[in-house]
Amino acid sequence: MTTSIRPTAAESGAGATARFKTDKSVGAAGTSSDRVDQLAREVIEAVHATIRKHKVTYAEYNAVKAWLIKMGESSEWPLFLDVWIEHVVEQVATENRKGNKGTIEGPYYVPDSPECGSHGVVPMRENEPGTPLTWTGRITSTDGSVIEGAKLELWHADDDGLYSQFASGIPEWNLRGTFTADTEGRFEIRTVRPAPYQIPTDGACGQLISAAGWHAWRPAHLHVKVSAPGHELLTAQLYFPDDVHNDDDIASAVKPELILDPQTSQDGSSQTVSYDFVLDPASA
Repeated sequence: MTTSIRPTAAESGAGATARFKTDKSVGAAGTSSDRVDQLAREVIEAVHATIRKHKVTYAEYNAVKAWLIKMGESSEWPLFLDVWIEHVVEQVATENRKGNKGTIEGPYYVPDSPECGSHGVVPMRENEPGTPLTWTGRITSTDGSVIEGAKLELWHADDDGLYSQFASGIPEWNLRGTFTADTEGRFEIRTVRPAPYQIPTDGACGQLISAAGWHAWRPAHLHVKVSAPGHELLTAQLYFPDDVHNDDDIASAVKPELILDPQTSQDGSSQTVSYDFVLDPASA
């Protein structure tokens, strides 16, 4: 077993920033100046209102200024935005969906993970730590029709709460795989149950958490992206019912519809779970 090293906040931030620039950095080229003006003004005015309401001092202002500089220097903006902001953007962006609920993507998605077929094992190390988990499900459209060939991308943390490609000593595609629904829209995934983990706390985000008296824990979860031609992309995280941080997730990403119902084998050595997806047709 390869020994994995927990990344620092700066290392995680740099990795997430590089991945964002590669996959999603599109700027505001498609946004009108009127829209930019409206949003920027309202955000700035909200900050002004907070300063006036709480009579912020120069000492407090300079502390915030120093913290913002540290955020930039450590490349932690992807972590900050994904933990404290993204869940509201996701809620607004998907509020009209009739199919499955989604939630945040987070900073650790990597596209083009290995193909695993419709029934397969996610790539993992020999004797990968964690409780073996078999997940079966079906992918349909909102009208009930089967979506043959729908793609399900899965990624999650290991038993130490670490993600491949964002922590050293872990194989590149460990616990990352792409599954394709069969002719009945079904899939079966064999993996291991992930562990809860704390977001990196040695940098600017950790400084905020400590100063505010918060905790840094995320409950254990499976990340997925489910896609099919003619349908909206679904991004979600699936959670486990016995996790103590489901109710106070630092990223505020848990929804009741996303909590699994795993069944434990008689000898307690493994778990099975069934969870289906219903995708919304793409808007015209």
